[in-house]
Amino acid sequence: MSGKGGTGKTSLTASFASLARNAVIADCDVDASDLHLILGPYTLERHEFISGFEAVIRPGDCTGCGVCRELCRFDAITSGGGSTGNPVYHIDPLACEGCGVCVRFCPDHAIDLQERACGHWMISDTRFGPMVHARLGVAAENSDKLVALVRKEAQRLAREQGRKLIVVDGPPGIGSPAIASLSGASLALVVTEPTVSGEHDLDRVLALARYFAVPAAVCVNKWDLNPEMTRKIEDRSHASGARMAGRIRYDRNVTLAQIQECTVVDLDTEAAGDIREIWKNLFYKE
Repeated sequence: MSGKGGTGKTSLTASFASLARNAVIADCDVDASDLHLILGPYTLERHEFISGFEAVIRPGDCTGCGVCRELCRFDAITSGGGSTGNPVYHIDPLACEGCGVCVRFCPDHAIDLQERACGHWMISDTRFGPMVHARLGVAAENSDKLVALVRKEAQRLAREQGRKLIVVDGPPGIGSPAIASLSGASLALVVTEPTVSGEHDLDRVLALARYFAVPAAVCVNKWDLNPEMTRKIEDRSHASGARMAGRIRYDRNVTLAQIQECTVVDLDTEAAGDIREIWKNLFYKE
């Protein structure tokens, strides 16, 4: 988890998948998934994600009265001139919220509510084991439901294949997608940076973990860029009941690993040693 984007949690997740070797991997950052860029998954199954509704006008039944446009509070309905001179109305699927007001009050009953295809979710194979991931559509909502689906499928694969560990790359922030990623987890590793915004957003994620009674550990990435702030973050983490998992130093080879589409621990770097130590702290020390 992370309070803000860009803290390095995806790089850390990929490294953990490499170190585990027998885990199910779940990318729950469905709004901006990028774990596949490192793991290079081979897609075995691809499914459409259906959630919510969108309104659709039947052109043959629409008389162009304009009632739907007047009632739509989301400005999702536009009109243009038709061949007969009467206005032709269209519904923008990116702006439609699927509330159904236009369907309810259309005098000609020319509008239908259809199920909305919000994206896709996949089951793939990677060099480190099975992976469940998803991609939310443009301007689509209900990402928390898609996250819940990804986690459910990851748990099913773990049971079927006898894998005891599920490594989840969660979304940043504390919104509903983050809640769907966090609730019910055995451990939350919160990745932060030694900055003012990193400290602030870390506090919010730790508060969220406490609310859902999920044990939390904290990792400070690029700690050596601001040692004083790192110590302050560690003191605040201890005070909030979280334990320190370790520190990762700034290492340009992390970028090199991304360019080569490999995990940080695949390279013999200083940061790789730090990540291996964090892995041991999380799973092999009391």
